[in-house]
Parts: sequence; structure tokens; C-alpha cells
Amino acid sequence: MISESVVDLSRLQFAATALYHFLFVPLTLGLSFLLAIMETVYVLSGKTVYRDMTKFWGKLFGINFALGVTTGLTMEFQFGTNWAYYSHYVGDIFGAPLAIEGLLAFFLESTFVGLFFFGWERLSKVGHLVVTFMVAIGSNLSAVLILIANAWMQNPVGSDFNPVTMRMELTDFYDVVFNPVAQAKFVHTISAGYVTASIFVLGISSWYLLKKRDRGFALRSFRIAAAFGLASVLSVIVLGDESGYSAAESQQAKMAAMEAMWKTEPAPAGLTLFGIPDEATRTTAAEIRIPYVLGLIGTRTVDKTIPGIDEVEKTTAERMERGVKAVKALEELRKDPKNADKLARFAEVKADLGYGLLLKKYIADVSQATPEMKARAVDDAIPRVAPLFWTFRVMVLIAGLMLTLMAVAFWSSVRNRIESRPWLLKWALWSIPLPWLACEMGWFVAEYGRQPWTVQGMLPTHLSTSVLSAGEVMASLTGFVTFYTLLLVAELYLMFKYARLGPSSLGTGHYALEKSTPASGASAAPVYAAAHASKEI
Repeated sequence: MISESVVDLSRLQFAATALYHFLFVPLTLGLSFLLAIMETVYVLSGKTVYRDMTKFWGKLFGINFALGVTTGLTMEFQFGTNWAYYSHYVGDIFGAPLAIEGLLAFFLESTFVGLFFFGWERLSKVGHLVVTFMVAIGSNLSAVLILIANAWMQNPVGSDFNPVTMRMELTDFYDVVFNPVAQAKFVHTISAGYVTASIFVLGISSWYLLKKRDRGFALRSFRIAAAFGLASVLSVIVLGDESGYSAAESQQAKMAAMEAMWKTEPAPAGLTLFGIPDEATRTTAAEIRIPYVLGLIGTRTVDKTIPGIDEVEKTTAERMERGVKAVKALEELRKDPKNADKLARFAEVKADLGYGLLLKKYIADVSQATPEMKARAVDDAIPRVAPLFWTFRVMVLIAGLMLTLMAVAFWSSVRNRIESRPWLLKWALWSIPLPWLACEMGWFVAEYGRQPWTVQGMLPTHLSTSVLSAGEVMASLTGFVTFYTLLLVAELYLMFKYARLGPSSLGTGHYALEKSTPASGASAAPVYAAAHASKEI
């Protein structure tokens, strides 16, 4: 059996690389469509300020895109290096959307990114606008295909276990693509990316306005970001509700742990707004609850219960007993794969095979598992409550702050009171990190809440790894973290550099580096060209 330290280190490595990678992804998703919106306004209005907005924010998009690609490519190789048995077990299914993403969406996106940067003087206005939209579509198509693969791990539909090949095999590609978890996950995730880009543009534009520079450019960018961001954050919240419904249907252990619901409550269950969960006593102190809300979110009814941790554990124990029979039936079938009786016996309990495999963590022959081993395996099947409970609530709090910011920013934009509210500009500037924190927390809840499964209910994590030593995994983990940290430092340096330079860094005639008359020893600063301002603002 693979040592527990190898499993933990492999999980830590994939978590670290995934979280690093997702520092770049949401900004790419959101900025791509913001660029398309800005360039659409340019094509329709003919005002060159919108073209230059597209170019400037496109420069920051390009920096982020390049580093996102670098981290994403190395991350996918880990399926073969650190998770070899997982790749063997589910490659027929999991590999399909990833292959399509690589062959179609990634190449589509990469090709048009080049045309976006180098085609301004070679393409017509409409032609370049089409290119910009293709960049946005390619970016988001990549996201949907990757999220389809991830959603299958959360809710494995359209597939079946083949006892002859000992692999999961695709039975219905349509079910995999239109997995309800994938649909909710896709819109929720890309909306989070749109919010990230909106607050990024909003915050940097606010900095320009606080510094009283590039006024016309910053005001237009602020207004577009506020409108797009408000719609996006509302979408995030609505689709967060849909994700809760999906989790209640397919991942009851995650839902129960996330809500610290120790016991099944009468329907409809209340939502815990705040509390201090204690796993040792299975109680939640200082609990503040909103009646009925969780039941309505999780079931869409008033009479259907959401199982608490006690009921989930009871169900897991029952399925584990059947899973032990499934493991033994599979072993017998492997000796005589053409025996119809053995195949029929295995088919009766096949759905619970994964639960029997949970015991492999403690004993090779699961039929010899003691009650203590079974109790430990049942306990493993429930994610730790406190990390999920608190992470989810901080994420929701951040979403509330972002909604408030976007609502105030949009209203101020409509009322033309952006510059008269320096407190709003400072709020927007200091809020730039918030969407990244929320995105990282969202992925933590999604992936940590799935444990102890790599594929929900089918393949335990401890059986999914490659045959490696702890030292080998530690060496690669150290290398990845070091490399990714260097990339992150490079990203921050370049972003800060070009954001400080502002629109004048474009080097076009419209953004000449004019010198303001220094007053009281103040240094000269680049300003939005007066000639351009008089014409376009």
C-alpha cells in the first residue's frame, strides 16, 4: 500500500500548484470579455479612447495570460507523475474534455491572442473586434471543458466500471458534458472571473482618479467595470445557490460538513449564519441561524430533509458493508471473468465498490476489517468540519462586500459622482485582492469537501497516487513552489510597473508623456494628452 505521507504530499503538491494557477485564471477569464466590451464601444462610437483602453488593459491581460499558461501546462502533467493510478482508472472519461480543451480551446485562444496584439494595424476594425471576441470565447471555452472534467469527479455520471479492464469507461458523453454540477460550476466560476477582472479594472482606475491623472480614460474604465462587475457578482451569488443545490443532491457529506449540521433536522432546515463548531462534542456554540433557508437552497422544497452528519455516517456504514461484498465479488469475478453468476453477483453491489475500497487504507483484505477499522473509514468519509465551515463563511462575507462595492460604484457612475467620492475610490483600490481570496476559498471548499474521494463515491484518494517515495514528492513539491513563486513575483512586478505607467505606456500619439509644470518641487508626471482630452473626453 502507498504510504500516507506520499498521499498527503501528493495532495499538497496538486493543491499548491492548482491554487497558484488559479491566481492567473480568473483575471484572464474576466479581462478577455471586458476587452471585447471596450473594443465593441470603440467600433460603434469611433472614439479612439476606447481603442486605447482595449490596448492598455490588453497589455495587462497579456502578462497574466502568459503566466497562466505556464502554470497550467505544468499542473496537468501531475496527473501522470503523481496520480498515475487515477489516470489509469478514469483516463477514458477525464481525458476526453481535457484533450478537447488542449486541441480546440487552448489553440483557439492562443492563436487569436497573437492576432489581438499584432493585428491592430493589419486588420479592419470589425476584423480585430472578431479576434478579441474569439480570445474571450477561447478563454471561456477552455474553462468550461476543464470544469466539465472536474465536475465529473464531483458527480461521476455517464460512466460505468468495467471489471475486466478495471477502469471506468465512458457510456454517455452527453451526460458528462451536461452534468448539472458542471453547468452550475461553469457559470459560477466564470462569473467569479468576471468579478475579479471588474474589481481589478475598477481599483486601478480609482488609483488614477485619486492621483488626478488620465481622467477620461479612468472614468470610462471605471464605468464599464462597475456595470459589468455588478451583473457578474449577482450571477456569482445566484449560481452559488445553484451550486448548493447540486452539492445537496450529489455530495451530502460536503454539505453537512460545510454547514456543521450534526443531526438531520426537520424540513426545511435552517442556515447557520455564524457559529463555532466543535467536532469533539459535535455541537456548534454561539450559533446564529436563519430558519428554512438551507432547506430551500438545498432541496428547492419545504418538505425534503437534508441529511446531517449522523445520517451520512449511517448511510456510509451501510454502503461500506455492501462495498466489502463488492470487493470480494470483484476478486472472484477476476478469477473467472466469463462466469455469468459471478458477474450478476458483482452487478448487484457494484455501485458500492468505492466504499469497500475505503477500507484498503487500513487493511489489504477488506473482508478481515475490524469494527474499529470500519469506524475509522466511516469517519474518513466525512470532511473535517471546521475548515469547510469557516472558509465557506469568509467566502460569502467577501461576496457580500464585493456586491456592496459594485452596487455603490454603479450607482455613483449613473449619478456621475465618482470623483466626488474619494472614499469609494479608496475602497475600490483596497478591494483588489478580495476576489482572488474568494476564488481560492471557493476551490478549497469544492476540493477539500470532496475528500476522501478523488472521484466521488468511486475512487478513494489514497488509492489514486503513483508509486513514489515521500522524498521524491517532497523534491518536486519544493521545485514547483519555488518556480511558481518566482512566476508570481514576476507577475506582480510587471503588473505594478505597467499599471503605474498607465495609458501613457502605450507610446501612441494620443498618450504623449507630457510634463506638467512642477509646483513646490513636485515631480513631473505623465498625464492624459491635452489634445486627446479636448477631442475625446
